[in-house]
Amino acid sequence: MSARVLSGKELAASIRAEAAERAAALAADGRPPKLAVVVATADESSAWYVRSIARAAEKAGIACDIVDLGAEAAPGLIRDTLTALSADDEVHGIILQTPLPQGAKLEDLAGAIAFEKDVDGANPLSLGRLAAGLPAFAPATAEAVVAILDHHEVDLTGLHVAMVGRSTVVGKPAAHLLLDRNATVTVCHSRTRELPAVTSAADVVVAAVGRAGLITAEHVRAGAVVVDVGTNPTEDGGLVGDVDAVAVADKAGALTPVPGGVGPVTTALLLRHTVNAAVNATGNASVQAAGRG
Repeated sequence: MSARVLSGKELAASIRAEAAERAAALAADGRPPKLAVVVATADESSAWYVRSIARAAEKAGIACDIVDLGAEAAPGLIRDTLTALSADDEVHGIILQTPLPQGAKLEDLAGAIAFEKDVDGANPLSLGRLAAGLPAFAPATAEAVVAILDHHEVDLTGLHVAMVGRSTVVGKPAAHLLLDRNATVTVCHSRTRELPAVTSAADVVVAAVGRAGLITAEHVRAGAVVVDVGTNPTEDGGLVGDVDAVAVADKAGALTPVPGGVGPVTTALLLRHTVNAAVNATGNASVQAAGRG
C-alpha cells in the first residue's frame, strides 16, 4: 500500500489568497490589518518560523512587526510588551513566540494578550472558550489538523482518533476541535501504556509530540489516516516529522508530508485569524469574518 499524500500547500494557498483579498478591503477602508510577533529567544528554528510568518504576512498585505526582546528578556518585560500591544489600536493580532527565556512560562504570560487579539489561541481564556464550544481563536496548528482533514474530505464523524500529544498548543485544543467534528478521541502522552496498541486501533492518528520518528508502522493500522504535526530539524538543515514516513507510508491509507503538510496551513490560518481580528475590531460589515475566530 502507498499512502495518499495529504498535502497542505493547495489549502494554504487558498487561505492566503482569501486573507489577502480581505486585507486589501480593510486597507482600502483605512484600517489595514497588523500582526505583532513578540520574540524572546535565539532559537534558530523559531527564528526561521517567525521569518516565514513575516514573509507570508507581507505577501498578503498584512503589516507584521517583529518585536525582538532578546533571549535574556525578563518575564516582566515580556508581559509589559504584550500589555502595551494589547492596548495599541493599530495592532489587531499578537503572537508570543516560543521557546521563552528561562524563568518565563507561556501559561503565565499569555494571559496578557488581549483575548480579541490572541490569534494563536495562547490565552487561557481562548482555550477555555474553545473547550466550551464558544467563539475563540484556536491555536493555529491545532486548527490546521482539522482543516487539512476537511480539505481532503476525511469525514471525522464516528471515527476513532488517537491524538498523540497533550500540549495546550496542539494536543488538547486539537482534541476539542476533533470532538466538535463528532470524532471519538483518545489523547495519548508520554505515560500512555502500550502506545502502539492504542494508536493501531484508531482510524486516524495525529502525532504532535516533537520527537522525530516516534510513530512507526507498528503504531498504525492498515489504511489509517496519519497527520504528522512534528517539525524536527535535522543536521543538514531539513525538517522531519514525528512519523517515520517511509515505514508508515507503506501501511497507512493517507499521510501528511513534512514539510508541506500541516505547516503551511498553520501559517495561513494565522493570517486569516489576524484579518478576522481586524474585522472584529473595525466593525467592517463589508468584510466578512471567516473560520472559527
